[in-house]
Amino acid sequence: MDLGIRGKRALVCASSRGLGLGCARALAEAGVDLVMNARGAEALEAAAEAIRGDFGVDVVTVAADVTTDEGRARILQAAQGVDILVNNAGGPPPGMWTDWEREDFIRALDANMLTPIALIKALVPDMMARGWGRVVNITSQSVKSPIAVLGLSNTARAGLTGYVAGTSRQVAGKGVVMNNLLPGIHATDRAVSLDKGVSEAQGITMEEARARRCASIPAGRYGTPEEFGAACAFLCSQYAGFIIGQNLLLDGGAMNSTL
Repeated sequence: MDLGIRGKRALVCASSRGLGLGCARALAEAGVDLVMNARGAEALEAAAEAIRGDFGVDVVTVAADVTTDEGRARILQAAQGVDILVNNAGGPPPGMWTDWEREDFIRALDANMLTPIALIKALVPDMMARGWGRVVNITSQSVKSPIAVLGLSNTARAGLTGYVAGTSRQVAGKGVVMNNLLPGIHATDRAVSLDKGVSEAQGITMEEARARRCASIPAGRYGTPEEFGAACAFLCSQYAGFIIGQNLLLDGGAMNSTL
């Protein structure tokens, strides 16, 4: 399927590995030129070089922390005029409600709510002026089904979801389509970290921790960055123009609900 976005340009945040990299590769396969961002320069450039070789698109890399003013300024300088924005950032650490203080919530809000909002405010006006744009925010399944040990993530990502619900409907008339992708467990470094936590807390092996989690997923497995990236590319495509302010759950059926 021709997604109709060949020659477009996208900023993909936190895209040196995991779900962000899956999105970057899927967009590159569709012919989209990229601005890729991550904190680690070596991993970022390696990922970019692989994409250049595999898909022949132009890739600019910006090694910076997007949650800081200085890092965000550098990224935005490289990303002026992009047609597509994929917001992504690693989730806050797990814990329990008694563990977190105000500073912990501020850090979570900065990374997973306020930074995406800042990028939307900086880049969407130009998309509106050109009459075409796509914004995909990577949030979490916890927006629909809270995960107790991820309370910081539950809080910050739910706040972003509320912001997107209203904003997406204000910009849609100017050709800008904004939606959220809600990942469940995927085979990424984040899954390894979560499985390690379960392994240590319950005194079981990593393999046992993963097997128990897989057993709770109707699909019987973890998702892959490739299939997640394909969903992102579709939401950025010419076919997504009537999908506004939605939250697409990619969790293998783990959340049991009718709607």
